[in-house]
Amino acid sequence: MLLALVLFPLVFGGWLWFHVDSTINRISAFPDYDGRPEAGAGENWLIVGSDSREGLDPETAANLHVGDADGQRTDTIMIAHLPDNDTPPTLISLPRDSHVPVPGHGRTMINAAFALGGPEMLAETVERATGLRIDHYAEIGFGGFAGVVDAVGGVEMCLEQEMHDTKTGQTLPAGCNRLSGEQALTFVRMRYSDATPRSDLDRVANQREFIGALVSEAASAGTLLNPFTTYALADSGAEALTMLEEDGPGDLLSLAWAMRGISSGEVVTTTVPLTDATAHRWDKEKASELFEAVGNDQPIRPELITE
Repeated sequence: MLLALVLFPLVFGGWLWFHVDSTINRISAFPDYDGRPEAGAGENWLIVGSDSREGLDPETAANLHVGDADGQRTDTIMIAHLPDNDTPPTLISLPRDSHVPVPGHGRTMINAAFALGGPEMLAETVERATGLRIDHYAEIGFGGFAGVVDAVGGVEMCLEQEMHDTKTGQTLPAGCNRLSGEQALTFVRMRYSDATPRSDLDRVANQREFIGALVSEAASAGTLLNPFTTYALADSGAEALTMLEEDGPGDLLSLAWAMRGISSGEVVTTTVPLTDATAHRWDKEKASELFEAVGNDQPIRPELITE
């Protein structure tokens, strides 16, 4: 009996590792191009939330209130930097309406890069715009995101005021509530609301806050000590994620472990510095200083950190 209690976690853990590694969707490594940034200190993840409806039947799409738009764009674009030293990890939002040079397509919104050339073009666009070399990639779609949230039994969020989306008609009540996958998707996508007066700027701040809450929930003892919840989370996450061919569960765990400090303030979270509230134009000087500090594992000056 004692031997079984000792062996079970090892066998279960090993099987689960293999299951996740063999289930994750893969894409080929990013192609090299002339002028690609050299690798800097630490590691950089490109985290993408895709608005693809692929795999969603009409009923599921209706329940998630995601509409029926064709094609594939990016609702969320973030850079997560994992340092080599004791500098705090950093999570930077790149607003989807940011106007940047997209290779072969002139200056346009950054989320157009994904629609035009998939992860490879988006990665090149981000690298050229930031000067940072992207080492890892993680992408999740609408249905996959909702499934991960439901797998951990929902995520508690405390809202200062009611959030009513005038575009979808969805409402999230004020106060502390455990959001289901459907509600979580509403929360991280909402920008047409009295609670999000800055539109996309408020939305990306909410996205970073929710990621912190989700990672904390996933890393909690209640999740990790329950094999059924652990399996549901690992299975949903693996099916939902797209990563590079050379990346695996170990890389994903390193990212999650670093990001677990968002809720406690141990991760620097910010939006790329902008010139105005439209989220269209970056402040070139401040953005350059921010990305230089990140690429060199240096502390980020407070005036470069924005919500």
